[in-house]
Amino acid sequence: MNGQPLRIGVDGRAFVSPAGGVRRYVHELYGAIARVHPEVQVIALGAPAGSGLPAGVRRRGALPFPTNLGWMAASMPLAARGAGLDVYHAPAYTAPLWGVHPQVLTIHDVSYERRPEWNAYRNDPLRRFFYRTSAHVADRIVTDSGFSRDEITAAYGIPATRIDVVPLAAGAGFAPGAFDAGAVPAGVTRPYALHVGDLHVRRNVATALAGVLAARRSLAAPKLSLVCAGVDRGTGEALVRQAGDAGDPGAVALLGPVSEPLLLNLYRGAMLLVYPSRYEGFGLPVLEAMQCGVPVAAARAASLPEVVGDAGILLGEQDEDAWTRTLLDIVSTPEVRATLSAQSLARAAAFSWERTARETVQSFRRAVNDHAAQRSRR
Repeated sequence: MNGQPLRIGVDGRAFVSPAGGVRRYVHELYGAIARVHPEVQVIALGAPAGSGLPAGVRRRGALPFPTNLGWMAASMPLAARGAGLDVYHAPAYTAPLWGVHPQVLTIHDVSYERRPEWNAYRNDPLRRFFYRTSAHVADRIVTDSGFSRDEITAAYGIPATRIDVVPLAAGAGFAPGAFDAGAVPAGVTRPYALHVGDLHVRRNVATALAGVLAARRSLAAPKLSLVCAGVDRGTGEALVRQAGDAGDPGAVALLGPVSEPLLLNLYRGAMLLVYPSRYEGFGLPVLEAMQCGVPVAAARAASLPEVVGDAGILLGEQDEDAWTRTLLDIVSTPEVRATLSAQSLARAAAFSWERTARETVQSFRRAVNDHAAQRSRR
């Protein structure tokens, strides 16, 4: 049905999800779909009243169930059957277990399967079974990167031909601008390297801090600090201890979760973003930083090379000497910062929510066409 109007159903709970990343994804995606595909109809199944849906998204009720399993086993199948849908979108890992086809499932990464030692769900076999079953039930899968596509295939045995790679985008508000030194928390002083994202083992922030500590011992960057914005998932104390053991407790500032206006200000004041993560399905902070014109140093791991391209500096995830040299080079050399800033802006221009919307709708249409072809062969 290429070029024909499309009626999409989406799990309406996602618009009020407690997971901020899921909320942002569906609001940005469906807002952009309304802009680039105004002919498409979108029905938010089971969205609570007053959810603040994007313009053009209509709400349709669903029988409430208190658990996610009940929701996917009963609420969504029943709601979808009466909605006259062309395709159903499950935007966050779990999908209806019967009776809803064609359907497209978004999986951002499968770290819980591939590297469970780094994941909070490693001891939750029921959740992991539900995720695996949803992946096999879906007609097509959308994921954020080629890396995640390959990981999904390795984890679940799903052919790569059933998986569409659709990159994410940063919000339009992330842009270059003046830094307001009076609007940051105590302990944040320039120059600083910034890390954005929850602090847990796979983020590997200790390597970046080791580089900062070494840089502070040099004459080139004695005042450089590491500022971390994000929820502490268990490694914050170790970072504080790492700096204290080095006799330099002022080297790191842990801010915890921050508001979007404060985050934008932190990007604008940063000398660079450091992102030494060992595993990412995409790495949205990297793109947010680049869209603000911030130089980026990231691990040469997982999806990060796909996002950074040749616009930033990619480093071995455990190579502390390389991180130190990179920090010193960027902090002490204005010409290097200016070049990397320009490269960041150019790279970020290749990503947009409009692009994400167009490519996601293409995946929806593939699911519809594939399902029709399968039915015609029966």
